[in-house]
Amino acid sequence: MGAQVLAIVRQVTTTKDHVELVAELVRLLETRILDPLEILLASDEHVDPIRARLRVEAEVWAAQLLGPDRERATHTAARLVGALFPGDGPFDPPEPWWRTALGRAVARTSGHPSAAAVSYSTAGAMLGITRQGVHDLVKRGKLDKHPEGGVTTSSIRDRLNRPQESTP
Repeated sequence: MGAQVLAIVRQVTTTKDHVELVAELVRLLETRILDPLEILLASDEHVDPIRARLRVEAEVWAAQLLGPDRERATHTAARLVGALFPGDGPFDPPEPWWRTALGRAVARTSGHPSAAAVSYSTAGAMLGITRQGVHDLVKRGKLDKHPEGGVTTSSIRDRLNRPQESTP
């Protein structure tokens, strides 16, 4: 199954991206879902089969997030964000979150899940560059400025998904 999962990983990502995302998903699932379940059930016995299943699912979800089917990736991102980061308001992660494996995958998939535009500093976090770098990209027409300020998340997503030039 591992080879099939890796076969669908998008060209703009690497095996390293996939491995890092799987490891991060497993850590999040452990701390946000399994640990509380263990506390509630007061036993590992009932949680261990779920733990094993979630490790397999983390591989699948990582492949879906990084894969070529944008609709599936967006749906998977929404499900994971909803389950791992529940809240009463829209999901608005702090800037450091965008530098995580899941944050980078969500940025490539849907831009920002709950905003049409973000500040230059958040755009920088999503792109892995400085605020000044974002300003320069906007000035050169490589990112779209939103009419109400900031940068459109769709232009950030498009920039993250453009094919990377290989260096000889």
